[in-house]
Parts: sequence; structure tokens; C-alpha cells
Amino acid sequence: MTALRVIAEDIKIAHSIFALPFAVLAAFMAAQFGEMPFASLAAPLGLIVVAMVFARTAAMLSNRILDHQIDAGNPRTSGRAIPSGRLSMRAAVSALAVSSIGFLVICGVFGVLRENWWPLVLGLPVLAWICGYGFFKRFTWLCHLWLGASLALSPVAAAIAVDPAALSTPPIWLLAGMVLCWVSGFDVIYALQDVDIDRRDGLNSIPTRFGVDGALKLSRLLHVFAVILLFAVARTESAFGGLFLAAAIMVAILLLIEHATVRRWGTTRMAITFMTINGIVSILVGAAGVIELVRATG
Repeated sequence: MTALRVIAEDIKIAHSIFALPFAVLAAFMAAQFGEMPFASLAAPLGLIVVAMVFARTAAMLSNRILDHQIDAGNPRTSGRAIPSGRLSMRAAVSALAVSSIGFLVICGVFGVLRENWWPLVLGLPVLAWICGYGFFKRFTWLCHLWLGASLALSPVAAAIAVDPAALSTPPIWLLAGMVLCWVSGFDVIYALQDVDIDRRDGLNSIPTRFGVDGALKLSRLLHVFAVILLFAVARTESAFGGLFLAAAIMVAILLLIEHATVRRWGTTRMAITFMTINGIVSILVGAAGVIELVRATG
């Protein structure tokens, strides 16, 4: 129990809020596409939430294991569980194995209970993808896009779990594209904290490649694309109306505030720019979309 508590604190379970609302929204969108009663979504949604917790835990532990030596040499991360000695490597690897198996078991449950074997077929490639982020900053400054794509898989995976045929419609893909650009943009901001350490250690990131000013410009561009794609979702999903449009406008305002905060205070307000603002963004989009879909089916 102590190890589990240390792991939960270290990988910040609360940060699941970034992807979870988008997965829930995509599940409702897929159910509407397949004319599935929303009342029947309870079990699939429960499985999706559990699968996402397992998947994120595996991805974060993989990253912590790969980076434990790098983290030990970085004053900002030296207090993390593995480099500080609060969590042994053996316990971390064991937890990674349990999380990975748990994720694949939940994927298999969709096949047993719903005769939908796509989650199990795709489960291992998805797991490999999301656990691979730690490698890519060793080779390319495009690692932020890899992380963005990892979170962008959540709405796609949720839609596949509910009704794979829903992927034939644009809104799910537009929503995934929005998540990719949004997450990549704020991960660039997050990486500003370690630009000097990354250069010292020979690690790649947009800030180390283009400098702080260049990184901020690229982050803004990614967030502009994210807002454009979110408005495209509002336009292409027939059930979305004024509430979702208002949420999209609020997201644009929040991202402006995020960049204004970074411009004014740099990375000293990371709790606001990283957790608070982006948490609100995901909750706004997810809640507005689900409310609109439920209201449309009346």
C-alpha cells in the first residue's frame, strides 16, 4: 500500500483529467452514431475509465523508469520517487507490468462482454506507443508531438470501444487532432522548465532546438490549430449547438490567458498554466459536449 501511495503521488493521478473528459465525450459521440441508448453506456464507460487509469499509469511509470538517471541529475525532478529512493526499481517495474496487464485485460473484457475485439487487437500497439515517449526526447525535438498523439489516442480508443464504425465520421478525428495540438502546445511550455538541463544532458525538445522565444511561438501556433480544430468539431457534429460553441470560445480565451501568464511570469506559475488552465479546458469541452449530446437525444 505504501508503494501504491508513492506511485499515485509521483505520477500525479489527478493529471488524468487532461484526457479523460475527451474519452468520455468520444464515447457518447460513438454511442449517438450507433444509435445506442446512453443508458447502456454505463458499463462501457466504467471499463474505459479503468482502462485509461491503467494505461496512463503504465505510460508514466515507463517514463519514470527510463528517466530515473536523468531525473536524479535535475534539481526539479531529483525528488521523484525512484531517484529519491522512495520507490525501488523492482517495485516500479512490477507496477508497470501489473498496469500493462490490467489494461490489456480490460481491453479483452470488451470482446467477452460486447463481442468487440478491436480494443484487444489494438491494445498492445497502443500501450507500446504511449510508453515510448521517454525514448523520443533522446532522438528528436518532435517528442512533444508524440506525447500529444498519445493523449489524442484517448478519444479514438474510446470511440472504438463503444462502436468502431464511429471512426468513419470526421468529428472524432477532429477532436483527436485538437487534443494532439493542445497537449503538444502545453508540453512545450512545460519543457521550458528544463531547457538548460536538457541541453547539458543532450536531450531534445523544442525549447532546446529553437530557444525559449521560438518554443513559445510554436506553442502558440499549436494552440491556434487546437482552437481551429475545436471549432471544426462544433461545426461537423450536428448535435453540438450554442453550449459547445461557448465552450470552444472559452477554451480560446483560456489558452490566451495561459500564454499571457507564461509571457508575464515565465515558468514560475506552472501550477496555473499547466494544471489549472488545462484541466479547465478538458472539463469544459467534455462537459459541454456530453450535455449537448444528451439534450439532443432528449
